[in-house]
Amino acid sequence: MGKKIYFLLIPLLFFSVSLMSQTLTYRPISPFFGGNNPFAYQQLLASANAQNDFQETNDGLDQQSDLDNFTESLNRQLLNSLSNNLFQEQFGDEELTVGTYVFGTLAIEITPTRGGLLVKILNTETGEQTQIVIPRN
Repeated sequence: MGKKIYFLLIPLLFFSVSLMSQTLTYRPISPFFGGNNPFAYQQLLASANAQNDFQETNDGLDQQSDLDNFTESLNRQLLNSLSNNLFQEQFGDEELTVGTYVFGTLAIEITPTRGGLLVKILNTETGEQTQIVIPRN
């Protein structure tokens, strides 16, 4: 029985000595899984563009013609003149007085602050709100 154990132990001992362990490290090759190939930029960009559902629109970014620019400028000047006339009719040459004023669907609240007058304009139909600070002289 002793010789049989030796016959089994000796090859097992040689076999275990001849085995060496090594460190296995994962190195991704595909750039989609973290590979570090610096030349994979074009592949990644093409893949990202293929998956992109966003469509860019040019809302109002196109160049207007000279006629359109002139029409828009004229409209602004007319609206400015109209608002100045309404303002003069309501307040005259006096300074703005503190209080709340209603012009159709616009509610205007004028309150004094440290920096001057705060004018809050509220559109009662849509809920849009604007604040303007008029500095002191």
